[in-house]
Amino acid sequence: MINETKIELYDKREKSTTTLYVDQLDDNKFRMIDNDIWNCSLTLGTEFETRINEDGKHEIIRITKDSNFITRCFFLNPHFKESEYRMLGDELIKRGGFWQVDFGGIATINIPKDFEYDVDQVMKDLDIKLTEIVDDEK
Repeated sequence: MINETKIELYDKREKSTTTLYVDQLDDNKFRMIDNDIWNCSLTLGTEFETRINEDGKHEIIRITKDSNFITRCFFLNPHFKESEYRMLGDELIKRGGFWQVDFGGIATINIPKDFEYDVDQVMKDLDIKLTEIVDDEK
């Protein structure tokens, strides 16, 4: 039985806490249902185990399963309308992917590994110019 729940996750490296909505798989096992904007290793479908720290917050012990998606993040260009981005996002969703926009200007897309389209080519064909956000730690 999968149970969507809200947890507070403390990141020791960053000394910060974020609130996440996750599927609870077991007492201390969770699966991401979207993407964490701050931690690039916590993307849609990633499963992880936690322990409760002295402050009552979850801390990740380990990632138990990586996401089955290719995840990419972009700064949205204010010169384009939301409807132009939505075409790409809707195509992703129709084919099993996911997209989200945070802070009105950061798009995260989750591309199925067997996605039949080259996302870069689709953006080029639609003449959508985005700046990709790259995680140097990966």
